[in-house]
Amino acid sequence: MSRKKKSLPILEQVEILDAGSEGKTIARVNEMVLFVTNAVPGDVVDVQLTRKKSTFLEGYPVKIHKKSDQRTDAFCAYFGVCGGCKWQNVGYEHQLYYKQKQVKDNLVRIGHLDIPEMEPILGAPETSYYRNKLEFTFSDRKWLTDNEAGNTGELDMRGLGFHIPGRFDKIVDIDHCYLQAEPSNSIRNAVKKFTLENGYDFQNLKFHKGSLRNLMIRTTSTGETMVVVSFGRDEKELRLELLEFIKTSFPEITSLMYVINEKLNDSMADLDVLLHSGQDYITEEMEGLKFKIGPKSFYQTNSDQAYNLYKITREYAGLTGNEVVYDLYTGTGTIANFVAKKAAKVIGVEYIPEAIEDAKVNANLNGIENTVFFAGDMKDVLTADFIKEHGQPDVIITDPPRSGMHPDVVETILRAEPKRVVYVSCNPATQARDLQLMSHKYEIKRVRPVDMFPHTHHVENVVLLEIRN
Repeated sequence: MSRKKKSLPILEQVEILDAGSEGKTIARVNEMVLFVTNAVPGDVVDVQLTRKKSTFLEGYPVKIHKKSDQRTDAFCAYFGVCGGCKWQNVGYEHQLYYKQKQVKDNLVRIGHLDIPEMEPILGAPETSYYRNKLEFTFSDRKWLTDNEAGNTGELDMRGLGFHIPGRFDKIVDIDHCYLQAEPSNSIRNAVKKFTLENGYDFQNLKFHKGSLRNLMIRTTSTGETMVVVSFGRDEKELRLELLEFIKTSFPEITSLMYVINEKLNDSMADLDVLLHSGQDYITEEMEGLKFKIGPKSFYQTNSDQAYNLYKITREYAGLTGNEVVYDLYTGTGTIANFVAKKAAKVIGVEYIPEAIEDAKVNANLNGIENTVFFAGDMKDVLTADFIKEHGQPDVIITDPPRSGMHPDVVETILRAEPKRVVYVSCNPATQARDLQLMSHKYEIKRVRPVDMFPHTHHVENVVLLEIRN
């Protein structure tokens, strides 16, 4: 017979001291660190423990005795249930403070780095409806609200929305999301209504059954819209019926596509995305440059802040028109093409071949002739022979994934000895690790965080390194 799991206690009158990682807050109880979800620094709360380890505790507030001055009312009905926008209950100016503090703590306390006075974090001009891409999941097992859970009648369990944190098999059925501007909400709700009324088979996330899997909506500042519907199996009549409904209901959609995904995972990177109507891409614009975005293309999901991020990157690079620039982890070549007019030559390197093809297309689209792009593993491409052939870099721009740079890539940068390195990161912790490896040869000259994702704990950071004399 298995032992009955002991219920964990409620801790009373806990003062929340600081913001922590992953959107959680920090308190201390009897010399133990307590991580609390959905609380705000300055709150005094009773906390229901959910996890008790030898070195830390976790829990959530069940009663607020004192509200923090930093607290504000969350504006979304799904706050605390949906996994996104975990800082909606924190005033935006305080969000920016904690993001700047997070960057400094990572560089100084984790990386043990000497840094100059940080430049102020660049806040987002829009704190809602700022994303240009969202992906929604169809499920036959939606998360029940309190009202639905208490309903003794028969409920339609199908829904279209976001995954519940920690529950891959459940989704929050969304009516209105504040992340993406129209026509996003209208398209999603119309698709949901049509598929519910016409008996479409939503997928079961646990057993991987069902016809409808995902709905992706991409928008651009130029007013174009892409919609991609993912089907678990190809039932031609139902597929055409749904796609024609979308096409007729939303003539502003410029790219309507679909994919048949019979795999166990939702990734469509290795699948053919097929065109139903319109073009197979949408176009974004930045400083007169046009960027073609396909269904698989990577493009920063906050267009306004992406432009600001790239301007800071270009400024830090200090280009005069004579430099050879290496753009590592170039993706679809957005940064490379953006800085090209200020450089003599830009070499972009990326490990995803499809992204490199997009980068070449974007260069050609804009008549840029001083960029060249190469696909392959960074540590394998950036050899001494490669650098000898394409030129010694004066500036290296690197924008790696959250995991940071491979140690071999760091070593390659150190051997190449560019005068300046501009390191753009979406994870200040791995950035600090990499910068520490470079600190004996490079000095940090400038640091500026950029808030790409309001109401979340995520932050981008740009660091300028200059070679030591």
